[in-house]
Amino acid sequence: MRSPKDYFQPLAVGAPAPVREIPFRPSRMIHFFPPHLDKVVAKLPAIAPSVDVLLGNLEDAIPADSKEAARAGLIKVGKEMALGDTQLWTRINSLDSPWCLDDLTAVVGEIGDRLDVIMVP
Repeated sequence: MRSPKDYFQPLAVGAPAPVREIPFRPSRMIHFFPPHLDKVVAKLPAIAPSVDVLLGNLEDAIPADSKEAARAGLIKVGKEMALGDTQLWTRINSLDSPWCLDDLTAVVGEIGDRLDVIMVP
């Protein structure tokens, strides 16, 4: 059994030292939100400090008649809300849906610089 004091020592001759820092931002706590519901979106600034990721869902949890409103709501969140260190993700509609291309072009064109991840189902 290795001693805890040797934990950060290389395991073999010539091997790199073990990583001491996490090389990416953690995403332990993800809060999915429906961007078309103003009541929920209004709570995001209060929720953001307590989560690692806010994920604006455009896919299956959104009714078909609200898809465009959800897309517009996500763009509004990306443009207007200060989320601090909280990452902003989105899950677009599937590739075989009639909304996928519009999701990608609108979201990337408007707030692509604010999005950390675009999930494609």
